[in-house]
Amino acid sequence: MLDIADELHRWSAEGRPFAVATVVSVGGSAPREPGAALAVDAAGTAVGSVSGGCVEGAVYELCQEVLETGEPVLRRFGYSDDDAFAVGLTCGGVIDIFVQRIAPGEPPQLAGALAAASRGEAAALARVVAGPAGLPGRALLVRPGGTYEGTLGDSGLDRTAAAEARALLDAGRTGTVGIGADGGRCGEPLTLLVEASVPPPRLLVFGAIDFAAALVRVGAFLGYRVTVCDARPVFATARRFPEADEVVVEWPHRYLERTRVDGRTVVCVLTHDAKFDVPLLERALRMPVAYVGAMGSRRTHEQRLERLRGTGLGEAELGRLHSPIGLDLGARTPEETALSIAAEFVAHRKGGSGRPLRGVDAPIHGERCPG
Repeated sequence: MLDIADELHRWSAEGRPFAVATVVSVGGSAPREPGAALAVDAAGTAVGSVSGGCVEGAVYELCQEVLETGEPVLRRFGYSDDDAFAVGLTCGGVIDIFVQRIAPGEPPQLAGALAAASRGEAAALARVVAGPAGLPGRALLVRPGGTYEGTLGDSGLDRTAAAEARALLDAGRTGTVGIGADGGRCGEPLTLLVEASVPPPRLLVFGAIDFAAALVRVGAFLGYRVTVCDARPVFATARRFPEADEVVVEWPHRYLERTRVDGRTVVCVLTHDAKFDVPLLERALRMPVAYVGAMGSRRTHEQRLERLRGTGLGEAELGRLHSPIGLDLGARTPEETALSIAAEFVAHRKGGSGRPLRGVDAPIHGERCPG
């Protein structure tokens, strides 16, 4: 639901009741991930998507029913072997969808979560989507640090749910959690859908060159907050990188030491100049970031590795370095090179193989294990 927070926050502020259908879990080649949502207001206006088109019509009608009854519903949609054109996922997957009516300001935790997400603030919304009567639809709004608003009806359950939600929030993940209705593991089971709203992941591009300009555009398109950093003020200008969120004139390693990074941060080093690269990569490879890549030829890469070994980095840390950076797409232009770099760090973050889909014997949208 938080993926369409801007529009739903506006609807809520305007006092428009609506029903929102949210993907709870997926199996096989389901096209959307948990948290994807479709919302319908009383006038029939729709926003969002839960399946990329496969079951949108049926979910739209289900939203209209929930708007009338006010009763939350958990519904499963899957593939029909008897009739591939029946309502279902023709891709062969299965999705569970929770539909809930949202009145203006009620429940307040949902309104708070929408407001936080629309402002780009970190917060998690934990909703009961399956469990004992009276609990489905109840919600907690969990903030960084573990404070929470609302109740699921029991203080023990609230504490357990808030702790589970905080763990997913810290990881920047949306998913389901199974716990007992008493807050332990022995009570009647219930399922929580925890939707995490976190600031956009960061893409740090070091080296203000023409390839960087293309990578900035691709990174912005992918939803990253993009920073360009270079020690040379003549090259590191906002005019040269208008799509960047910020342009920093500073020695790269010094900027990296003082800026905020996390497990979703992507670091791309494009300077291929040892006086910049080595101190920068020494620090980057010791940090818990998602991806570190560096531009350069294979000869440059081997020389760079020797210098990095001289700084005390071990083979495990050096093994995290993606260099030469990018996938083998035959790229030549800055735009093609940016595409190959982005393809590699997306595949690395998402656990993809980087191989052509026709050669992968696995569900296209299924769960993958990074390797």
